[in-house]
Amino acid sequence: MSYFRDNIEQMSGYVPGFQPENQDVVKLNTNENPYQPSSMVCKAIAQIEPENLRRYPDPTGRAFREVAAQVNGVAPENIVCCNGGDDLLKTAIISFCDKDRPLAYPVPTYTLYPVLAKMQGCAVIEVPFDNEFNLPAKLISAGAPLTILCNPNAPSGSFINIDEIASLANELKGVLLVDEAYADFAEDNCARLVEKFDNLIILRSMSKGYSLAGMRFGYGIAQASLIDGLSKVLDSYPVDVVSIAAATAAIKDQGYFKTNVEKIKKERARVTKALQDLNFAVQSSSSNFILAGCKNCQADDIYGKLADKDIYVRYFNAAGLKDKLRITIGTKEQNDKLLAELQKILAKQG
Repeated sequence: MSYFRDNIEQMSGYVPGFQPENQDVVKLNTNENPYQPSSMVCKAIAQIEPENLRRYPDPTGRAFREVAAQVNGVAPENIVCCNGGDDLLKTAIISFCDKDRPLAYPVPTYTLYPVLAKMQGCAVIEVPFDNEFNLPAKLISAGAPLTILCNPNAPSGSFINIDEIASLANELKGVLLVDEAYADFAEDNCARLVEKFDNLIILRSMSKGYSLAGMRFGYGIAQASLIDGLSKVLDSYPVDVVSIAAATAAIKDQGYFKTNVEKIKKERARVTKALQDLNFAVQSSSSNFILAGCKNCQADDIYGKLADKDIYVRYFNAAGLKDKLRITIGTKEQNDKLLAELQKILAKQG
C-alpha cells in the first residue's frame, strides 16, 4: 500500500550528477567551480559566535541582500534569499502553477523543471529549441502562468540576447522566471530589466561563480511585489546563519570572484578548441561547461571509458542529448587529463 499522492508515487525523482566518494578524481560532471571559495568565506564562518547558532537566523538574510543589491544595481527589497536556486524554482512553481495552471519552458534544458511540476501536479508545455538554441516564439502562444527560461541554458551553454528576453517578458501574460544560475560566466544578464517588468523573476546561484555549491545558497531578483509573494511560500527561515555569512563574504570579494571567472572563461575557450580538433561538435558556451557532440563515437561509450579512468563528465540519456557529453570546465590540469584520455580513447577506436 502506498501512502503517497498518485503524482508522487508515479513520478521519477531528479537524478543528480554522480558524486564519487574518492576525492582524487577529475570531477567535471556537476558544474562545480574548480577553485576554492574566497579566503574571506572561511574567515567569516570562523567568526560566527556560538550564540548565533543557538538562535534562529535573520529570516530575510538582510546582510547578504544589502551587498547583493549593490552588486546587481537594485534595491535590497528586490532580493530574496533561498536554499539554493532549486528552492526558488520550487517556490515559483508552487506560487503560480497547479492542475489548471501549467508551466512552460523550452527543451532541452534543466531536467529538474518537469520533476518540480510533477510534484506540484501541474501540466508542462515543453517547446523545443531549434538546432541553434534560439528563443522559441511558441513560448508566447503557450499562455502559461509561469514560463521558465534557463539563460545561459543548461546543458547547452547557449545564450539568448537580453533584448529578446525583454521582448518575451513584455509579451507574456504570466510570469517569466529567467534561471541565471550560470550568468556569472556570460557577458550579460537580466538584472537591469527588473525595474521595467513586474512579471520578471531572475534566479541566481552562489554555487557556480562563487564556489559555494556545498552551502546551498541562491537568491532571486524581482520587483518588491513578486518578492513579497514568493516570501509567503518560502520556508520561514530559508537560509541559515552559516550560509548567510559565507555567501555575504563571497559576494563582497568581487576581485577574487572575477579573477576565477576569467580563468574559467580562458580554459573554456582552450578546451572548446581542443575538442573541436578531436572532431567533437562544440557550440559556443556562455557557461562554465560545454556540450560536446560525438561525431564518430558513441557518447555513452566515451562516458563509461572516462569513468573507468576516474574522469567524470555528464551523459544525458534524453532526446536531443544522447550523442552529447556535458563537460564542466575544470582547472588546466584537470582539463589536460580529460583531453589526453579522450585522445587515447579515440585513437584506439580509429
